Amino acid sequence: MRSLLFVPGDSERKLEKAFGAGADIIIVDLEDSVAAANKVAARATAAGFISSQRHRTSSAVYVRVNDLSTGLTDDDLAALVPVKPDGIMLPKSNSGQDVQQLAAKLRVHEAQSGLPDGGIRILPIITETAAGVLAAASYAGASARLAGLTWGAEDLSAAIGARTARDENGRYTDVFRLARAMTILAAGAAEVAAIDTVFPDFRDMAGFEAECRQAERDGFTGKMAIHPAQVPVINAAFTPSAEAVERSQAIVDAFAAAGNPGVVGIGGKMYDRPHLRLAERLLARARAAGGSA
Repeated sequence: MRSLLFVPGDSERKLEKAFGAGADIIIVDLEDSVAAANKVAARATAAGFISSQRHRTSSAVYVRVNDLSTGLTDDDLAALVPVKPDGIMLPKSNSGQDVQQLAAKLRVHEAQSGLPDGGIRILPIITETAAGVLAAASYAGASARLAGLTWGAEDLSAAIGARTARDENGRYTDVFRLARAMTILAAGAAEVAAIDTVFPDFRDMAGFEAECRQAERDGFTGKMAIHPAQVPVINAAFTPSAEAVERSQAIVDAFAAAGNPGVVGIGGKMYDRPHLRLAERLLARARAAGGSA
């Protein structure tokens, strides 16, 4: 789950382009990018396209449904679960209880579609409401379907009345830095992937690359994209380098050779168990990205 590319569910032209973009996950959107009057048509377009075209892509396919408060979620699921998406993105999730509610709905729709129970994963956006930010810790243990946690700034801005999420230098202001940090911590507590939010200006590639590097540094393992041009930048930023893989493998090998003690020395430096855990996580990411680790 390095790159997650949004695409409107009501545009076959954009769906066609997204399916060839090389993203790890394509997020077919039925929510914000689809006008209220076009929701029904979007379901049909998205379902038909996924059913007929998903063999053309190696990407996983998730669907962003409308949030639970809209009354549209069940209709979204009824239309899209039969085409076997890999996952559902849940917007405006207020707590782990919302994930449990969606999991219960999925169980019903999977049964009706003859699909195995639990096969469809859930990726909630956990910071689009004030309540969601404050309930970040509630996702640990919420559901075996939980694939990761991600966050968003735009809906939170509207929810709290903030004129902007960033200051004059392009940095997130305090409330949004808190939401970002809570997402990383909540994902760590739940032992799932932490996915960074979108970068709205797809023309500012330098700023985008910098934000990807910062996100990877801080513990995010992937990032959402709004344009196909952002996908290769994300994949590069969140794929461990050969040097990082070699360094991490040396740490793992040193602990194994010493009988897994509490600390080992490598080249005059001491490494303890947290270093080992970090090295193991990096190697797992490299394997998932198709590396040789």
